[in-house]
Amino acid sequence: MTLTGPNSQTFISQRLRLNYLDWGNRGKPPLILVHGGRDHARSWDWVAEELREDWHVVAMDHRGHGDSDWVSDGNYNSSDMVYDLAQLIHQLGVGPVTIVSHSMGGNVSLRYAGTFPDMVTKIVAIEGLGPSPTRQQEMREKPYPERLNEWIGKKRSASGRIPRKYESIEAAFARMIEENSYLTEEQARHLTIHGVNRNEDGTYSWKFDPHLNVWAVEDIADEFIQQTWGAITAPTLLLYGADSWASNPEKDGRIKYFNNAEVIEFEKAGHWLHHDQFDRFMGVLREFL
Repeated sequence: MTLTGPNSQTFISQRLRLNYLDWGNRGKPPLILVHGGRDHARSWDWVAEELREDWHVVAMDHRGHGDSDWVSDGNYNSSDMVYDLAQLIHQLGVGPVTIVSHSMGGNVSLRYAGTFPDMVTKIVAIEGLGPSPTRQQEMREKPYPERLNEWIGKKRSASGRIPRKYESIEAAFARMIEENSYLTEEQARHLTIHGVNRNEDGTYSWKFDPHLNVWAVEDIADEFIQQTWGAITAPTLLLYGADSWASNPEKDGRIKYFNNAEVIEFEKAGHWLHHDQFDRFMGVLREFL
């Protein structure tokens, strides 16, 4: 049997038309793949191809990413993204689901798992807990009015920013390699091809909204996110790259807020460890699932 690629589908969430990829096999256990910031659903293609025969695999494009709509006011909040994920699963009419997620998508998925614990069978979050407690404390040492002032300046700058244009797909590909030196050429080219739009003048621009470079001054309070992590009942796997900027929760203490979580660290891997050490990642993932 010749396997075809995924079907691109849409759903409506808070008046936005959002995109997702459906890899088929409806009736098999549902597996939702949730990408990170300034990324897109096609970054999961290698994972989906490995698991599609045993799972009903669905990969979403967050608002402002991939082939999903941008937010009109340029403000992207985690709670809205949790709503999007909840809406996708609700409209698919499947569940409980298994979730595999990365970075910002991990943050969103863990909040979903704590908010709807009966809807999640197992969850994997690759570097999905956000900034370390130390980093958060450093940010909060700056007075709030000063941080709000900086945010307004950054938002004003983002509102006038035109998405960067690359003269060729090769130039965009070079930028992708520069961003993550662990990627193979094949991986970087695939991520680039599916991560850009071609403009009318023949240049290429990344699909994600430039406003995604500017996040809100404050997220929800620490105690609320800790309560949400503590409400997760599904077995939880937290994965970290040894060479990443992200802080390992076993070392910074955040693991204590989870009831049923395991942490695994990957050597010779950065923030995108599922690309950097794909074979090992798939082995760990299959064993967990």
